[in-house]
Amino acid sequence: MKIYKLLFFTFLLTALTSCTFTENIYINDNGTGKFSIDVDGSAFMGMAGDQLGSQMGAGAKNDIDSTFTFKQLFAEKKDSIAKLSTEAQKEIKKLENFVVTTKMNAEKKQFLMTIATDFKNVNELQDILQTAGTLQKLEGGSSINPLGSGLGDNNSKLSYTYDGKKFSRKAVINQQKVTEKVKDSAADMSKMIYSSSNYIMKYHFPKKIKKISNPNALFSDDRKSVTIQYSFTDYIENPDKLNFDVEFEK
Repeated sequence: MKIYKLLFFTFLLTALTSCTFTENIYINDNGTGKFSIDVDGSAFMGMAGDQLGSQMGAGAKNDIDSTFTFKQLFAEKKDSIAKLSTEAQKEIKKLENFVVTTKMNAEKKQFLMTIATDFKNVNELQDILQTAGTLQKLEGGSSINPLGSGLGDNNSKLSYTYDGKKFSRKAVINQQKVTEKVKDSAADMSKMIYSSSNYIMKYHFPKKIKKISNPNALFSDDRKSVTIQYSFTDYIENPDKLNFDVEFEK
């Protein structure tokens, strides 16, 4: 199956129905690690999996297990990328090492997608979700952005910091963009679509957590991992609500 066709249906799924988005970060002792976004659209498959499978072809009706990198995709779209500004091309390049894995099974009512990359320092992840929005600038961009139109489009700048003693996740809201979005009638539609979706953060550290600024955080038994859940509406409308700081034991 062509990558474009798979991504087109992925985009429709994440844009038109409730999903669970899970942001995962694994940090090693030396500060390197792995970042991923898991999208679970199985609820949609339970409602329309047979129809979706049929539209994607006879071979896809039973099972899809696909893995590719954005680097592969960009090689196929090099002509469109060359037409973009130098700044936009630099933004897109940040995504080329991301690996996209999609598993869809209409019979089992399952749709799972993971977008993952390794990093040398969490600072590399600054605005990584917003960068995905740059894909919209490509020809047919909406159909090659597997994150859909909501993830990363919350009018904020997101950054992460980690120095071995503390970790911070911080989103700073762009008030000008918020004002512009209020005037956009599509904003109400997006709010309705995502009202039943969830956004979960699961972070895994090499050290035990001494304290965390978020009172709703759930710890693993060894206190090295934390899970925090919000509605996707919070992620879209109040991205700074998801900010938190972590202090580690010595």
